[in-house]
Amino acid sequence: MMKHLHIRAVLFDFDGTLSRPGSLDFERIKKKLGCPLDRPVLEFIQALPDADERSRALAHLDAFEHAGAEGSLANAGAEETVRRLKRRNVRVGLITRNSLASIQTALRNFDHLSTSDFDVVLTRDDPVTPKPDPGGVLLAAEALGVYPGELAVVGDFVFDVQAGERAGAVTVFLTNGREAEPPRADLVIRHLSDLENALRMGLPLSAGKLPGDLLARFLGDLRFEDPSVAVGPGTGEDTAVVRTEGSGLLAATSDPITFASEAAGFYAVVVNANDLATSGALPRWFITTLLFPVGTPPSQVYRVMEDLASQCGRLGISPCGGHTEITPAVNRPVIVGTMLGTLRSRSLVDKKSVRPGDVLLMTKSAGLEGTAIAARELRDRLRRGGVPDATIERCAGLLSQLSVLEEAGEAASVEGTTAMHDVTEGGVATALAELSEAGGYGLRVSLDALPILEETREVCRCLEIDPLGLIGSGSLLVCCRAEAADPLLEAIHARGIPVRRIGEVLDRVPGVEAVGTDGPRDFPSFEVDEIARLFE
Repeated sequence: MMKHLHIRAVLFDFDGTLSRPGSLDFERIKKKLGCPLDRPVLEFIQALPDADERSRALAHLDAFEHAGAEGSLANAGAEETVRRLKRRNVRVGLITRNSLASIQTALRNFDHLSTSDFDVVLTRDDPVTPKPDPGGVLLAAEALGVYPGELAVVGDFVFDVQAGERAGAVTVFLTNGREAEPPRADLVIRHLSDLENALRMGLPLSAGKLPGDLLARFLGDLRFEDPSVAVGPGTGEDTAVVRTEGSGLLAATSDPITFASEAAGFYAVVVNANDLATSGALPRWFITTLLFPVGTPPSQVYRVMEDLASQCGRLGISPCGGHTEITPAVNRPVIVGTMLGTLRSRSLVDKKSVRPGDVLLMTKSAGLEGTAIAARELRDRLRRGGVPDATIERCAGLLSQLSVLEEAGEAASVEGTTAMHDVTEGGVATALAELSEAGGYGLRVSLDALPILEETREVCRCLEIDPLGLIGSGSLLVCCRAEAADPLLEAIHARGIPVRRIGEVLDRVPGVEAVGTDGPRDFPSFEVDEIARLFE
């Protein structure tokens, strides 16, 4: 069973951890002070019987540390690691046996790190027994506002591990690439750049979908052995399909609406219907769980229910059950929808049918849903940013384009369609990565061919977000055999729906290779949907 971790703060050692190893030659200072090589310097000085002798020894130590600090450099990955932890809202601290003055001197040689970047800094100038005593770690945990078990202590020396272990913290030993046997610690890393991944199972997740690699890892540990399941859980698989009696199949999907408050019922029905349609199924039945914050008036509950029923009616879907609750567990309405539908075995569009050489198509444009949400939920901010009212109204009107049922129906009817995937949270960039993973092959995508409305570009420029990482219901990705591409393009165009060829399936492992008119490009990835980042 996986060990439970919950890391809310990280406490770093300095010398050899945040700073590059080797700046302090402790053997030299020990010889100068007459300290045995197997004895710690601070403890040796504190044990000296004469006060004047202790003062002289400390002065020598201060001078030694200052000289080392002036030549100190940031350890590889130190500054980026601290920045990334802070972006995750993880508190960071510093604990060292050195003086505060030497730490401040050393940090002047860092490019992007100073004492102000740490939520707590403990040095030997503070009234606490130095490591390996746990007192400093316990004091740091209190200052950081966490329990010791929620704190990771990171260091390159046995004292760091001992202090953290005695305090009840999670201990991480940094080898800096050394091959020597490390002290016993909860985790061992070679480089600081490995820290985030080592702690990942305990670090707080950002808003949005569970990252795809974690989902794949978790699902890989589970076993699904029911032969009636035709399409089961997997990365990029939004719809489950189970076999019923005869040749029939039942498709099911579930999706929450958490970003939008205006027209949330509309989003809930359309988004779930879109997911179901990508399997080739006809959406027929809808079940919802409605969660409202305490204090919500009944009129708002009724309006959401009315919105759900109205949209179901437009699409010929029967709302047939669910649950409604007022709960302190949410601070704005959350709608969790489950859509069911039917199809015949021969009509199933299974992403596992994708093969190298298939053509990749995309309908409409990137970021449609996010553009509509931004226009409806952030109208005043867009106005302050200079977006004209006429543009905001056009963006809000994109709500009417969020259904992919028409183009999915056309694609499902064309022989040679091998996969469909609707663009949702994480934008077209995430959807392409999910499609590649679910299909089992790599994709080559022309970034210049990805359609983006000028209105979306204007909204994204104002909000400083990327349209390729913006939630994009209304856009459908389709893979088809090369000979089916032109008939499918014509069929979708005939319905008045924009569609274009954006890439192809490669004979290689899953992943997305991006190209442009100027050659290879970096393919963007988004840990958090851009609209979710705005609402955070």
